[in-house]
Amino acid sequence: MSDSPEAIRADIERTRAELGLDVDALADKVNPSKVVDRQANKIKGAVGSVRDRVMGVADDAGSSVHDLAGSASDAAHDVKAKAEGNPLAVGLIAFGAGLLAASLIPASAKEKKLAEAAKEQAQPLVEELGDVAKDAASHLKEPAQEAAEAVKDRAQEAVETVKGEGTDAAGTVTDRAQEARSTVTEN
Repeated sequence: MSDSPEAIRADIERTRAELGLDVDALADKVNPSKVVDRQANKIKGAVGSVRDRVMGVADDAGSSVHDLAGSASDAAHDVKAKAEGNPLAVGLIAFGAGLLAASLIPASAKEKKLAEAAKEQAQPLVEELGDVAKDAASHLKEPAQEAAEAVKDRAQEAVETVKGEGTDAAGTVTDRAQEARSTVTEN
């Protein structure tokens, strides 16, 4: 971390900007219309997955019938057994068909009213969340400044310690050099 106030200010501004982006993303995530869209997409994906699995079961049943090349009664019995063995799949297909039909029909006035009411009820929560995030950012400003000041103080202490030790070492080297010179001169 840098010692300069400009770097500290830039770091604080960067942190504020990141926090602002996080708040915006959170507000977007709790937006009722976005929640509805995400849930609808999840349901469509699940229906597609189930449909693919069921179609795979149907393909498997068809392959089994073709491979066996048995009598018509044997083929009918195999398909019936698979359908009876997977009532959940049949129910999910019906549910998916209902969802598909519902998505093709435009929303009624009552549905639009309910969606708007949900959006209006959620708006204070979004605003409150934004206020809480701003308060958190303002409360973090002082500790960040204190931490930066503490780092600056520690760095200054380290510089002074290194400077003092360097001066002491230089003095010791000078003293030893003089001792060595006097020893050499005497001999």
